[in-house]
Order: sequence, then C-alpha cells, then structure tokens
Amino acid sequence: MDLGLAGKLAIVTGATANIGRAIALELAREGATTVLVGRDHEAGERLADHCVQQGAPQAPFVAADLTDVAAPERILAAAEALGPVDVLINTVGGNVAQGFFADSDPATWMADIDLNFGTVLRMTHAVLPGMIARKSGAVVNVGSTAALVGDYQLSVYSAAKGAVHSFTAVLAKELGQHGIRVNAIAPYATIAQDPAAFSTGSRFHPDSGLFSHGAASVAEEDRAIRQRRTYVGRPFANPDEMAGMVAFLAGDRASFITGQIYPIDGGALL
Repeated sequence: MDLGLAGKLAIVTGATANIGRAIALELAREGATTVLVGRDHEAGERLADHCVQQGAPQAPFVAADLTDVAAPERILAAAEALGPVDVLINTVGGNVAQGFFADSDPATWMADIDLNFGTVLRMTHAVLPGMIARKSGAVVNVGSTAALVGDYQLSVYSAAKGAVHSFTAVLAKELGQHGIRVNAIAPYATIAQDPAAFSTGSRFHPDSGLFSHGAASVAEEDRAIRQRRTYVGRPFANPDEMAGMVAFLAGDRASFITGQIYPIDGGALL
C-alpha cells in the first residue's frame, strides 16, 4: 500500500534499536528520506546503509542523546539541510530502573520523566515552527500500554508515558488549525528477534542488565500481579508490528486521523 510518504522527510528518534529501528526501515521502504537519531554511532551507520538499501533516497545518521537539551536544534539543522521536515516520530523512551516507588529516589524519577517525556517535548518543540509555517506535518509519538493500565514496579515510567498520551491529544487540538496531525501508538511488550536490533544504548541490550537484575528480585506475589496474556498465540510483539501503524499514521492515508492513541497489545488489555 502506498501510504503517501515517498519524497517526504522524516526524523526518527531512538532509531538504532527495537521499535525505532523498525520504524526507520518501514519509512525507508515507503520512500521517505529518513533522518536517524541515536546514541550508538556504529549501529546508526549500519542502519543508515540498510535504510538506503530498503528504498530511502537518503538516510543520514545523527549521533545525539535527546536528554541533552541542545540536541534537538542540532538534529533539526541536520535534517533541514536536506529539506523541510514533514514527519517527526518520537520513539525515545524506556525505564531507567524498576522497583517499588517507595524504594525509589527523586533522581530516578526525574531521569524517567526526562527520558520518556522531556525528550518528546524538546524534539517536538524544535520541529513545530517549520511545520506551522508550511501548514503541514505529522507527529507520531510512541507511548505505552503502561500508560493505560500502569505497569507494576514501573510507576514513574507509566506516568511519564501517560503524559505522552495526554500531550498527544492536546497538541492535536492546538495544531489542527495549522494542518498538522498528532497521534500516538501504545505498544505492549515488544522485543525484536534480530540481535542487530539492540544497540548499545538499548535497555534490551544484554550488557544493560536492567531486566536480568529486576528478574532476580521478583517475588511470587509480584509475578502473579504482573501476569497478563495476549490472544495472538505469543507473549510479545514484533517491532515491525509497531512500525506498520506508525507509518500509516505518518502518511497521507491517515489524513483524517488525529489526537488518537492506538494500543497495539495482542489483546493483552482485554
């Protein structure tokens, strides 16, 4: 299906791993010039080559950490050297720790909030003046099913993703008069099968130890509370299943859709 993305210029943050990587490749297959943003330079250069092979006219990689407040303007400058930005995909996110809120600390709260919400605010704020001036654009944010139900032992992460969802709805109201659409997806647990999909900055990279450390301290009661099932014959989503919806929302075929948050959860929230 032609989604109307050919010839457009898109920025994809968090592009070097998992969902972000799949989105970048999906946009490339649709013929979009794709500006790739991530922290892992080696993974970024590999992805850039792959995107061009898949059909992107150009796919420059910008090494940047979105928690750096100066990063968005540098990313925007690199993108606008190729043309006006038509699409922004805010994919950066993750949890910096997991555990009970009572045992947490303010530094961890702020890190979770900034990684999941602050990065979205800063990058979106950077691209909006150009989109408003051209009366055209699409923003797609990556939220989480955690924002809809609250993931156990991920209190601040869940709240920050909830902020992403609310921000999506309000921004759609504000920007509709300027011809700009804003939507979001809410992914369930999504894990790539390809080891190349995990850059060094990814929380899923074996060296991060985030999930193995948490698993070692999970009590049986905690496991029971976390228990959830899908209805599609497997427990996890594939990143490509997120990328297809994002590409659709970013393209012209979704021109009458704005302010929506789409759970992609395999029925887990039923």
